[in-house]
Amino acid sequence: MNKVKTSFFCQNCGTQHAKWQGQCNSCKEWNTLSEEVIEKSTKKVWKSSQKIYEAIKPLKIDKIDIKQELRINTGDQELDRVLGGGIIPGALMLLGGEPGIGKSTLLLQIAMRINAKVLYVSGEESQRQIKIRSNRINESSNDCYILSETKTQNIFSQIETLNPDLVIIDSVQTLNTDNIENSPGSISQIKECTAEFIRFAKESHVPVFLVGHITKDGQIAGPKILEHMVDVVLHFEGDRNHIYRILRTKKNRYGATSEIGIYEMQSHGLSAVNNPSELLISEKDEKLSGHAIAATIEGVRPLMIEIQALVSSAVYGTPQRTSTGYNTKRLNMLLAVLEKRAGFTLGSKDVFINITGGISIDDPAIDLAVIVSILSSYHDIEVSEKYCFAAEIGLSGEIRPVPKVEQRIQEAAKLGYESVFISKFSKIDTQNLLVKVIPISKIQDLVSHLFG
Repeated sequence: MNKVKTSFFCQNCGTQHAKWQGQCNSCKEWNTLSEEVIEKSTKKVWKSSQKIYEAIKPLKIDKIDIKQELRINTGDQELDRVLGGGIIPGALMLLGGEPGIGKSTLLLQIAMRINAKVLYVSGEESQRQIKIRSNRINESSNDCYILSETKTQNIFSQIETLNPDLVIIDSVQTLNTDNIENSPGSISQIKECTAEFIRFAKESHVPVFLVGHITKDGQIAGPKILEHMVDVVLHFEGDRNHIYRILRTKKNRYGATSEIGIYEMQSHGLSAVNNPSELLISEKDEKLSGHAIAATIEGVRPLMIEIQALVSSAVYGTPQRTSTGYNTKRLNMLLAVLEKRAGFTLGSKDVFINITGGISIDDPAIDLAVIVSILSSYHDIEVSEKYCFAAEIGLSGEIRPVPKVEQRIQEAAKLGYESVFISKFSKIDTQNLLVKVIPISKIQDLVSHLFG
């Protein structure tokens, strides 16, 4: 009998160590190392009796045939946009997100809508539970097969029998293989199970979706190498108190990594939001101070978002700086610029920033709208709802240009805005635009134009 080999893995970052020690050398966390069995098997886990593959050999790049690499339409416009136009055959895609955010619902809707044979494998729900969920979202399909299984050998056996066009695994942390003697969810099990599905996807050209759990820090549970192994990493995020969900691309070997898809969580499931700008701006009966509209871009999609600010006197002596959906450190920087370069005394004020709709934006182009909302609340003077802003603020108080400003202006014109404030140094042709473009170079110009 062969000697069982073991090693020590950090349960926080997945780094392998030769022996136990109190602190991980990689992430510097304490008491996170645990011993796991490493047992290699020469037995091939997945094989196809229907296809005989040629021996692996190098090919000239101009001789490689890619005619069959046409993208598969999922039936979901938002997901197709995020993936770069659809699913690539043989791609391994990892979808992560918080519990209850809608990962399983999204993939079940895809399994029901796609025009292909789908095998939906769940290690967390029974077949009847999935059927109840499909009834709730009012979806049905004749080519969707449900399997409740966690052992990879049994899953591959059913795959060879069924021969599906798409495989969905919910989730990778529940899988286990006979080649590793550790419990499901351990570092070794996750790596080996993922490697098995990579071999299956690349040999059979069948795309695979893997659902991944996340840790309390928001990272996908398991080793970091898991994200390097797969082709696409998607992150499903949102606030449970809001109905909007955002699908972001963190890695995509077949497309851009800056695209987002926006969904609306309803009682019958997730529905795509085709025009998010109208939904992200709140309706008001009267004009209020502390509001400004920012023109941002996520991927190739321009969005109009509403920035809300509240500036009040600090009651407890220490001013508070709180932001929702916006970087707090960047907020502190903008407040310092306002005090140093524009002469506003905000050191004794509480400042609260909120981006409506429960979404998070890290585009520097919304800096100008943040400044306007803060000054509007500071002076208690409302800003016209027909104004929108797109510019970055520098440390010297200068208004810096942002990329794709033409697309931002076109979106503002389509939604009925009358004036767009941009940097004076933006290189665009303002003659054929349908809205009034107001170029500014310093914060002082902005203050004099809006607040006298």
